[in-house]
This record gives sequence, C-alpha cells and structure tokens, in this order.
Amino acid sequence: MMGAIVLSHRWLGIAFCLLFAMWFASGIVMHFVPFPSLTEAERVAGLAPVGRAQATLTVADAVTASGIADAARVRLIQRTDGPVYIVSGPSRLRAVRAADGQDASVWSPDVALAIAMAHARQRGLDAAHAAVVAQADHDQWSVPNGFDRHRPLFRVALGDAAGTEVYVSSRTGEVVLDTTRRERGWNLAGSVLHWIYPTVLRSNWALWDRVVWTLSLLALIAAVLGAVLGIVRVKMRGRQIATPYRGWHALHHVIGLVATVFVLTWIFSGWLSMDHGRLFSRGQLTSAEAGVIDASPDWTTAPSPERKPLSSSAREVEWFAFDGNAYRRERIDFDKQVVVWPDGGESEGLGVQAILSMMTRLATGCDVPSILADDDDYPAQAIVAGASVYRSRCGDVWFDIDGADGHVLQRLDASRRAYRWAYGALHTLDFPILNAHPRFRDVLIVGLCALGLVFSITGIVIGWRRLRRSFAG
Repeated sequence: MMGAIVLSHRWLGIAFCLLFAMWFASGIVMHFVPFPSLTEAERVAGLAPVGRAQATLTVADAVTASGIADAARVRLIQRTDGPVYIVSGPSRLRAVRAADGQDASVWSPDVALAIAMAHARQRGLDAAHAAVVAQADHDQWSVPNGFDRHRPLFRVALGDAAGTEVYVSSRTGEVVLDTTRRERGWNLAGSVLHWIYPTVLRSNWALWDRVVWTLSLLALIAAVLGAVLGIVRVKMRGRQIATPYRGWHALHHVIGLVATVFVLTWIFSGWLSMDHGRLFSRGQLTSAEAGVIDASPDWTTAPSPERKPLSSSAREVEWFAFDGNAYRRERIDFDKQVVVWPDGGESEGLGVQAILSMMTRLATGCDVPSILADDDDYPAQAIVAGASVYRSRCGDVWFDIDGADGHVLQRLDASRRAYRWAYGALHTLDFPILNAHPRFRDVLIVGLCALGLVFSITGIVIGWRRLRRSFAG
C-alpha cells in the first residue's frame, strides 16, 4: 500500500507541481485585482438622463413589440440614437425603440462607437481617440456566460492613458464591460492562469468545466497522498519532530508538514469552486418558485409617466414585476432611486409587507422578512448602494430578496449554506472574524499563498531532478 502511495504521489506531484505553483502565485494576484467587469457604479455613471420627448410608446406596447410574452422587466434608457426600451424575460431580452417599437439592436460599428463615446464622457473618461477594434462573440475578457445574451460584442478602445476598452452589446446597445491596460495585464498573471481561462477553452463552458474539475480533483488526490506520506515519514528524535530526508526533500517535507492543513483545505475548496451542482445544490430557484418570482403582470397597469411624471434626473427607468404587480423604479444615481408603487405611492424601495405578501405565495411556513445585517454570515448585496436586503426563512430554505428591485439574490438551503463555508470561507478566508480585520486577512492570504508557492517550488525542483535521472537512465 505504501509503495503505491509513494509512486502515485511522486508522479502526480511531478505532473501537478507547476500547476500548484501557478495556483498559489495567481491566487495572490487575484486577491488584489479581480477579473475585469463593469461595476454597477460605473454602469450607472455612464447612463445619460432619460428623456421622454421621443418615448411615445407605452410599456405595454413595448412588451408587445418585443415579442417576449413572459417579460418580467422592462427598462428605458437614453442612447445616442434615441430612447430605447429593453424588455427582459427569463431566457430572452430584446431592445425596441421607444418612439415606434422597431428593433433597436446595434449592428453598425458607427452606432456602437457613438454609444461607447457617450458612456465614456458621462464617466469623465477621455474618448477623443476612440475606435471600434473588434466585433466578436468571445475574447479573453468577455468569456463569462453572463454576456451570452449580448453577443456579439463591439470592443471599443478609448485611446486614453489608461488603455480603457469598453464592450457594447449588439442586442441592447448598452455598455456591458470595461477593462483597462492594468487590469488586463495583471489578470493574465491572475485570473486567466488561476481559472485556466484561455478563450479557446473557456468559450466552451461544458468542456472547460470538465477539464478544470478533473485537473482539480487529480491535484487534490496528489495533495492528500502527500499529506499521508508526510505524516507517516515523520521521525521522533527525543521530544523533537524530525525528517528523514536531506536537502530539497527535507525542505519539501518540513514545509509540507507546516502547510498541510492550508494546502489541503485550499485545494479541496478550489476543487469545490467547480462543483456546479455535483455535490452541493446550486442555489437556484425551482421551476415552481421561478414561476412565482418571474410571473408577468398586466403591463397595462404599470405606473406610466403620463400618470406619474418621471424625475428629471432619472438615468434609467425600470418597470418590474413583483408579487403579480408592476412597479416603476427610477434610478437617479448609484445610491439613490425612487420606486413608484401600483397605487401611485413612492418609496426608496420595497417594504416588508410587499415582500411578505410574495413570500406567502412562494413557499409555506415563511417568517416575517428581516433586514440582513452587513456582517451576516451569508452576505448579500443590494443593487443600489445602501438599500436593504430582506431575508425570509421558509422552513429550511432561506430567500434573500433585494429591497431595491425585488430580485432574489440568494436561495439558501442547508446544502448551499454548507457550500458557503466549504468553498467561500476555506478558499478566500471569507470568515466573518477575518472580514472584520481586512488588513490582517490580506496579510494572512498573501502569507499562506506564499508559503504554498515555496512548497510548490520545492516540489518542482524534486520533480525535475527525478525526471532528469529517469531520462538519463
């Protein structure tokens, strides 16, 4: 048995020591430079005030023109080529012109460029030398599945000092992503390596999922075998723990003993990041729950600008379905909005009673929703800064609902709550006590990953020497 463990660890270690080193090094980078995205603050800042002069179409007519019978949300935005309704259903979205209901998809590079430049100016970015540089379904920074409904994307280089590039959806004409030269550079050494994210692989999600899951599992097996060998080979000299090895093997053994717990939990939790429903639930609504949440209202009853005028400073207007009713939400700024209720009343968001009413239809045995604390063990973030998130416990299943727009942010059953600790806490050290001391958490993450990197380098040296002897013989 020990002979098999030694042999398996030796060759798995040789095969995966470079991968281990890459994961630890890129993990440090990822902690400080996340994968490029358009933050909600940036998105809202890039929106121009909505004008109603040309928006003659009603919300109900926009839904009809879109052909999306099960529409759950309708947004009105101001583009450089006029106001546009963006109609969204559970699986589709479509943009139609607010003046006549015609298709508002963007297929002209000139229109995409004008939209990108207007977005940049709203955010105070220099777009004097902007140009469309590509139109494609995928590139290195637009591979996430969240962009699938917007493909193909126009990539526009602003030509500014930061090397900013923005991506315009051909389906809605919205800016959906931005990157800078710094983000792209660091992510080539961070997320792209860590997630094994080359475009050719990641653009095929099913293939990428299987490849990375398998590699992570083999790496975990190699780590477990190494931990077993490391503990078995410990020698006692008097009252002191000693290693029977010399040189690089001794260094590998000692560091491995010190870092065993971290390496095992980090590799295990990294493997769980690719779980995708294999062992734990995915936290998705059931079809019955989605039928209640996404149920379309009678859009003819939606609060219209004719009955309740829009705020002159509204950057985006959204009509959304909640509990069978249509609400209107005016986005004023990143941290400010106004919600118009079906009866014409106004508030900054949905209240407890509205959410409780929906929860009684969604599930049985639900308690009165409570506002989620900022330091909750299972955190969730509202789309509007400072808005409340409500948690309703329905037996063993918890629902976290965004009080700003009615979205279900999390569905937490017992399996999903366990996943939060098995993956999130173990892999990113996202423990509440460490989140309360972010500087200490930064130092701990960097220190442990650096220790793991040194450990991996000792494995690389040992593996290289073994390969040289094998080929020389």
